[in-house]
Amino acid sequence: MNVVWDFSGRSAVVTGAGGGIGLRIARDLAAAGADVTALDVKPRAAELPDGANHVEVDVTEAGAVEAAVREAYARSGRLDCLVNAAGVLWFGRDRSLVDIDLDLWDRIVTVNLKSVVHTVRAAVPLMRPTGGAMVHFSTIQCLRGDDRPQDAYQASKAGVIALSRSIAVQFGRHGIRSNALLPGPTRSPMQARWEADPGATEALAGHVPLGRVGETADMAGACLFLLSDAASWITGTELIVDGGITALP
Repeated sequence: MNVVWDFSGRSAVVTGAGGGIGLRIARDLAAAGADVTALDVKPRAAELPDGANHVEVDVTEAGAVEAAVREAYARSGRLDCLVNAAGVLWFGRDRSLVDIDLDLWDRIVTVNLKSVVHTVRAAVPLMRPTGGAMVHFSTIQCLRGDDRPQDAYQASKAGVIALSRSIAVQFGRHGIRSNALLPGPTRSPMQARWEADPGATEALAGHVPLGRVGETADMAGACLFLLSDAASWITGTELIVDGGITALP
């Protein structure tokens, strides 16, 4: 079922919009009428609509992020939506805390967690006059252990949940909402390893109660709901989008 959202007259900033989930969210927001500014360290994606703005920026650089967010604000004179979808998942390099290179640990935490600080610090002053909605991407992996751990990824994404709740409490009086979205396994460039093993996706789907892995459209739909007026009394919480995996015993 396709849900028709209306974000006409609203302005949105989406990080990690160079591909995967972030790109799908940017596309869907633009299709729903939003003035979208897509941020990514990668060049503009060919699939990004012509009307959307793209800023090539490293989200770990606070000054560059602030400039990009202010550029988005200048386009429409307001900022209504912020989506933090940027992140890294480095299989093979991210491992148990007793083995991981600590410089790599710091880099992962900076990309996945500190970047959220950068975007929110830039966005809050611009959202205060009219209110706004934020969605920050975490993961179901931060809710459980793993016999093949990516500890820096999991710890940084757990931090995203804590930050999101704090943002909700601090700025709710200004009409600013903040929620975290926790995806399960999703077919996207971040999971490119599945392409090398075609059977891996099917095997994983067999462990999902709904019988398939997630698609970027699943995450985008949940994200746009949280950004929309339909979620106007939802803040400081987490939405798990995993096909039922975390409901398993």
